[in-house]
Amino acid sequence: MADRTTERWPALPYAAWKETRDTLHLWTQVVGKVRLALTPWLNHSWHVTLFVTARGLTTSPIAWRGGSFQIDFDFIDHVLWVRTNEGHFRQLMLRPMSVAEFYEDLMIALRELGIEVNIMTMPCEIADCIPFEQDTVHAAYDGEYANRFWRVLLSASEVFARFRTGFLGKASPVHFFWGSFDLAVTRFSGRPAPRHPGGVPHLPDAVAQEAYSHEVSSAGFWPGGGGPIDYAAFYSYAYPAPEVFSAARVLPKEAFFSKELGEFLLPYDAVRTARDPDAALLAFLQSTYDAAADLAKWDRKTLDCALGEPAKVRPT
Repeated sequence: MADRTTERWPALPYAAWKETRDTLHLWTQVVGKVRLALTPWLNHSWHVTLFVTARGLTTSPIAWRGGSFQIDFDFIDHVLWVRTNEGHFRQLMLRPMSVAEFYEDLMIALRELGIEVNIMTMPCEIADCIPFEQDTVHAAYDGEYANRFWRVLLSASEVFARFRTGFLGKASPVHFFWGSFDLAVTRFSGRPAPRHPGGVPHLPDAVAQEAYSHEVSSAGFWPGGGGPIDYAAFYSYAYPAPEVFSAARVLPKEAFFSKELGEFLLPYDAVRTARDPDAALLAFLQSTYDAAADLAKWDRKTLDCALGEPAKVRPT
């Protein structure tokens, strides 16, 4: 049996780390909003996301006055690193502390490195929330479960990245949205979509409308937290959803359509305990995309291709 610190698909029961999950969600929002404040807008809010690394999550380089810096969550040593291209750095130990303390310590670290940034301190996409500087409620950090969460993200990102190679059209990076706290990858048909209605808590309607300006088939991983499900799950949805999309037959057998969320779900535990977890997840990604693309009549002859292979040039 794999060591619990290296297991590829570790157990992630929501109830066991709920408080850590909620605190970590808000910490990632603080970091993500630093990137948001300093980065030019990119289509579909791709400029704000975090990326999975071999140790945690990163902003990737952020331009600053002729140089750059980046902020990294390290979920192995449990450190938040702020590093500049000039070799200077500050670090915050990840431990049980309030969102208010995390926010203050990060702002101090940035100022000490000569980086001045003001961010909007109201969390995004959370209905009942507290401004960062006032939030002394969320203060949990269980390093073991933070590490497990990152390992799930790392494994999922590898499968998502492989799935992404089977598409010739516009596709997003595999990236982590700190607002909704999920890892996602999105394919585009190339056609405009109906105007999104908006209505996301603490998110301007214009942001949601720009994000869904074009037809998509999107999939991702969400660790649970509120709403109709209280467990980790993979998801897949289409916008706009074609007629009878909810009735499509998808794989594996544990996958189902959630009427409350309007998307297909595959419980994480069904993947984790499968004989071949990677294959089970890939089947979910492919079958839900097939349903979305076929029912919406995407031009699959020009958009689809075989999955990529290492060191092998795709034939043209």
